[in-house]
Amino acid sequence: MDYNIIYKKSVHRDLKKLSKPEAKRILDLIEKELIRQPESNPVLKGQYAGLRKYRIGDYRVIYALLDTDILILRVGNRKDVYKSKI
Repeated sequence: MDYNIIYKKSVHRDLKKLSKPEAKRILDLIEKELIRQPESNPVLKGQYAGLRKYRIGDYRVIYALLDTDILILRVGNRKDVYKSKI
């Protein structure tokens, strides 16, 4: 199944906080790896119930699956990404 990746505006702000090489690496992995099997990643619980996470080292990508779209909601360090609102 082919998926389209959609980025929320907050993702652009999240990526600006990272170094350019780190942000590029995360975007490359989202475009190459996450798009293959987004339904295989863990479903979150609690206030983020129904959303999924994709792990990239110490960084997490929080996203939602909407039919054929992957809506990227947040990108950040694992210690901070769950503290902010989506």
